[in-house]
Amino acid sequence: MIRLSENAITVLKKRDYLRRDQAGNVVETPEQMFKRVANGVASASGTYGEDVSLDAHAFYEIMTDFQFLPNSPTLMHAGRNGFRQLSACFVLPIEDTLESIFKTLHDAALVLRTGGGVGYSFSKLRPRGSPVSTTGGVASGPVSFMDLFDHMAQVINEGSSRRVAMMGILRVDHPDIEEFIAAKRDGGRLTNFNVSVGITDRFMEAVSEGTTYSLIDPHDGKVVREVAARTILDLISENAWKVADPGLVFLDRMNAACPIRHLGEIEATNPCGEQPLLPYQSCNLGSVNLAKFVRVAGGKRSVDFRKLERTVRLAVKFLDNVIDVCDYPLSEITEMSLKTRKIGLGVMGFADLLVDLGIPYNSTRGLVLAERLARFIERVAREESVVLGRSRGSFPAFRGSRWEKEGYQAIRNSTITTIAPTGTISILASCSSGIEPLFALSYTRRNILEIGKTEMVEFNAAFSRALSRRVRQRPVFNRILDEVSRTGGCQGVSGVPLDLAKVFVTSHDISYGWHVRMQAAWQHHVDSAVSKTINLPSSATVEDVYQAYLSAYESGCMGITIYRDRSRDQQVLHLGQGTAASETVDTVAASKAMVAAADSFPSGNGHREGGNGGVSHHYVVTNGDSGLCPECKTPMVFHEGCATCPNCSYSFCSST
Repeated sequence: MIRLSENAITVLKKRDYLRRDQAGNVVETPEQMFKRVANGVASASGTYGEDVSLDAHAFYEIMTDFQFLPNSPTLMHAGRNGFRQLSACFVLPIEDTLESIFKTLHDAALVLRTGGGVGYSFSKLRPRGSPVSTTGGVASGPVSFMDLFDHMAQVINEGSSRRVAMMGILRVDHPDIEEFIAAKRDGGRLTNFNVSVGITDRFMEAVSEGTTYSLIDPHDGKVVREVAARTILDLISENAWKVADPGLVFLDRMNAACPIRHLGEIEATNPCGEQPLLPYQSCNLGSVNLAKFVRVAGGKRSVDFRKLERTVRLAVKFLDNVIDVCDYPLSEITEMSLKTRKIGLGVMGFADLLVDLGIPYNSTRGLVLAERLARFIERVAREESVVLGRSRGSFPAFRGSRWEKEGYQAIRNSTITTIAPTGTISILASCSSGIEPLFALSYTRRNILEIGKTEMVEFNAAFSRALSRRVRQRPVFNRILDEVSRTGGCQGVSGVPLDLAKVFVTSHDISYGWHVRMQAAWQHHVDSAVSKTINLPSSATVEDVYQAYLSAYESGCMGITIYRDRSRDQQVLHLGQGTAASETVDTVAASKAMVAAADSFPSGNGHREGGNGGVSHHYVVTNGDSGLCPECKTPMVFHEGCATCPNCSYSFCSST
């Protein structure tokens, strides 16, 4: 019997994971879903003369034990009849012609309705006010066309059970860069877009030197004007401080790391930034749950690297198979996906692993473990891709790739590893998200099927168990839970043992420096990029944002997303806001009573103790507030590089 939390079961039923009959009734159990996916993905092994039943059994085993889960489109569609779109993310090109713009608009609509996220670069579009020789008029500029794509996405949203996700990128040397940076400043515009500035090395050199750089018209290559680089980075920092947009992607660094430069230049990423993609490239994603790989020997806890190696190898084969059984929405995407065979294997449950091992997230030990894990997964995943390359053949674009130049005789996939958002799949696995720290130690669980109904306040399961072992006096224990329920964390709470407080740190307890260092530690051993949010407290300054950007570039990250608490006017969830509505106080008392009545704490999937790192504090709900999740009316938070519901995982990055 598969062990799923009630919230996970509700998510599976509420959305399109489980099959339904013509009347809309769910006719598939979670076990049957995983069997469908395992059999459907394993069927590709038969193409290569391999044992399909053996692979199907192994795939089923690692999914039902939650050692590994693929991205949502694969769970939803693999093994079904009809069109099976299993990839999570795509990039589509936009050239400086109306024909290209509207072809991409059409193509994007086809991709988005299948559940994929799409990234675009608008950098080739001529700036606002440029002459248009064919009509005698003037160009409206790239931001105006982004409005068109945003409206298209909204129409798709209204007819879909899954929110669409898009990334819009403009190079920092485009003449309309100031307009782009400020496009989302006042709210209500480009609501279906994540936006990022494409940063060049030349720009960062100018920032460092305090000099100007050139804004260049992409239509004719002429310099339009010179601008002080620090002025532009100041403008980016001010807007990110205010509304959490735009982020940064370091384009030159992404291209330097790309092993298939002979096929073209990377101009854009997927919606959450962890997949730099060439035009028409796609990627299917999956994540290993690190929380499942702890072994106990001689009373000591450590990472079970032997077990981890087996799972990583199976996951690489799984994701490679997905490429073959996927139905792609465009012929160009089919061609490019099969030519490059790009996969994205990442992780989740990292914060849970650290807690289990007693290692603080914001510590040198945490960074050392991150580097060790990333290096190990990179090595094993690459070895398995080489094994598959020898038996199945290298990806067709191997000739001329960096892999060939480095002396590889064969490798199956052009890129192999990434760190992607894990919104829904981390809820299914009851683990923390990606490489993020715990978001909070207490949170209010809301029933997705009963909108507006507030359930029990929950506490992080590991924290509850650890606290119960160390604090035996029930009044003290209850007082600590009261305080944690108000603030979401345990830092500075009287009665919490210091060593416990050091381990159970949350996102907002951690300085931006540690956030960036952790992102960089993983990035050093990842083929693609890392999706992570650098969370800042509401008291953070514009200068803090500016310095975080510099730190991300200097430490080797490929991009950075910053979210300052309360930086969006629509945000309903505020950290450390004190006592909330009386209904919430009542649920805290009820929750403590449930704990007091138990002989011991449950093992991790109950309602009083949350299975994963969970989310934050108290929710004050205002009807009609667009900062609320459209499914369960829980305030959205910014996590893993995108706005996500902490309760039901509804995400603006739709494929996690």
